Amino acid sequence: MTGSASDTTTSGSGDVNRSLELLWGTGEPPSRGPKRGLTLDRIVTAAVELADAEGLGAVSMRRLSAELGTGTMSLYRYVPGKAELLDLMLDRVQDPPPGAPEPPDDWREGVEALARGHLRLYRRHPWLLKVNQSRSVLGPGSLRGLEAALAALRGMGLSDPETLSVIIAVQSFTSGIARMEIDAAEAAKETGVSDEEFWSSQEPILSRVMESGRFPLMAQLSEDTFSVEFDHFAFGLRCLVRGFEARVAEARAARG
Repeated sequence: MTGSASDTTTSGSGDVNRSLELLWGTGEPPSRGPKRGLTLDRIVTAAVELADAEGLGAVSMRRLSAELGTGTMSLYRYVPGKAELLDLMLDRVQDPPPGAPEPPDDWREGVEALARGHLRLYRRHPWLLKVNQSRSVLGPGSLRGLEAALAALRGMGLSDPETLSVIIAVQSFTSGIARMEIDAAEAAKETGVSDEEFWSSQEPILSRVMESGRFPLMAQLSEDTFSVEFDHFAFGLRCLVRGFEARVAEARAARG
């Protein structure tokens, strides 16, 4: 049983078998439509570009047909609907770019490269953070991405479940940092109020609250506690690597 066709912010919510056929090229090729040069690749590329520019909500079969200069029904010759199209979009953006550097020999550098790569991915495609990917439809792009991540961590010497957990930890940390950045930018854009203006507007009442003695630990925080100059990503990444180092040392000691 497939999910609702209208549920287009959850991967795998459409016809999973059809998505897999399109991703791996195992299905029947589409019949040629009246629009010359229209291909599945062009449709997916246009969908990703539209989502990057205007958000995932802007992507519809009608809008894509206008962008591509074809009739809406022509798109359905190539992809059943937006749910399956989303699966193709996700696989496209998670595919490592051609000519990507070989993974470093030092797994620590591999962890850092993995984290920075994910941060670039979210910054380039912020709509990814709006998608529930708990049930990903695995195509060649996403598998190449996972293969590259495993290669970057191969020197850790951890068990397979632990290595997967490292990848999950890095992805979760990076998506959290990216979400803070992107949410702040979207809030400023939607309201027309900058972060500085927003927080400054609360300063008068918060100053009185801090002087009341009700929140002594908050009142003792240094002035630079919430400074935008502090690099939370770099700090958090260093802490992650240090934690992984401890586990790697434990595993090596256990092996003798």
